Amino acid sequence: MEERISGLHHITAIAGNAQLNFDFYSKILGLRLVKKTVNFDDPETYHLYYGNETGTPGTILTFFPWEQVKQGITGTGMATEIGFSVPTGSFDFWTSRFHEKNIAHELPVEKFDELFLAFSDPDGLKIKLVESTHVDLRKPWHSEEIGGEAAIRGFNSVTLLLQDINPTALLMTDLLGYRMIKQDGNSYRFITDAVENAAIVDLIESPGEKRGHVAGGTNHHVAFRVKNEEVQMHFREKILSHGLHITEQIDRNYFYSVYFREPGGVLFEIATDNPGFTVDESLPELGTHLKLPAQYEEDRKHIEKVLIPLKQ
Repeated sequence: MEERISGLHHITAIAGNAQLNFDFYSKILGLRLVKKTVNFDDPETYHLYYGNETGTPGTILTFFPWEQVKQGITGTGMATEIGFSVPTGSFDFWTSRFHEKNIAHELPVEKFDELFLAFSDPDGLKIKLVESTHVDLRKPWHSEEIGGEAAIRGFNSVTLLLQDINPTALLMTDLLGYRMIKQDGNSYRFITDAVENAAIVDLIESPGEKRGHVAGGTNHHVAFRVKNEEVQMHFREKILSHGLHITEQIDRNYFYSVYFREPGGVLFEIATDNPGFTVDESLPELGTHLKLPAQYEEDRKHIEKVLIPLKQ
């Protein structure tokens, strides 16, 4: 058994209006809604999962949309930017599309030998499209307006903003199996060779910046990928031995999770590949039904009454 972290599994963020969130990620960015369920701790709130055609780990961005959520504050101790992989040469398509849809965006710039196009979602969450430096063979979701020549493949990277990168860097290298490959000013790039895609974590050191506040338009946590529960428990023991608190294993229906806060303050998760998103819906049906954790099925009528139906 290969006991390795296989890059990013998913990233979870906080949104406001669920319909606005769905329209942006599904209709403008062209991601597939692969699961429509509820927050395990707040079943009167959606938990929406977006990804590629098959809901592959490493492509999944999820949201807790709270209608009246206060705006978060971007700062240290949080994940601040999500990088999505797109094909080389697709920026003309995306800049034209953003103009058409009135999406404010920056001009393409280069960093770490990659071109990226930065913008924000309706809640202020920072996103960038990154032209892959290699052929990304992950199968995208094709919409009527976005074909395979431009469609998002999945994660390229995630950026963490920290007051001091050293404790986090040590965890990334000694516990999670990453290595630092490049530095650009106060930005440091870490990568794992366990997987071709969704393999990058960038650390930015900003000692004078204030701590962030997780709320609307910010990332809640970053999940790393492992093959199964056995590998997950191996890493849980490693993290415990490092002196960090980590939760017991939690069944999230589509994966098993353990959570811990890394030394810089970012909430990390280790999530399994199994059982996957087709455990309760077929591949063609992904995201078309409201799926509830078993403990909430008896309250389905109430939950469906409280949740505002998404216009898909």
